[in-house]
Amino acid sequence: MVVEVPTTLLQATTLIAQVCPQAPPGAQVHVDNILGYVLWGVGILFFLGVVVAVGAIAGGRMLGMPHASTGGIIGLVIVFVAVIAYLILPGILDAMMGSGCV
Repeated sequence: MVVEVPTTLLQATTLIAQVCPQAPPGAQVHVDNILGYVLWGVGILFFLGVVVAVGAIAGGRMLGMPHASTGGIIGLVIVFVAVIAYLILPGILDAMMGSGCV
């Protein structure tokens, strides 16, 4: 059984598929500010994570607490994995999403 699609429906579907989302005029400045704050915040959190992990490793070694130093090593590995994911995942998302047009 073959179903025929009316030409007008097909044209409407292709017209909808060509619509690209756009931000309202003047919104890009605010989006850039918010993304800048998020970028600085994430960078500071990565730095604090490394400092706390190194402090846990040093404190665990000096005070003879093997669980603290083990937790610091695990924390340091998690921070480095998060940094690598933070650098790789945006490229993967851009490749999956394409140009942003539906």
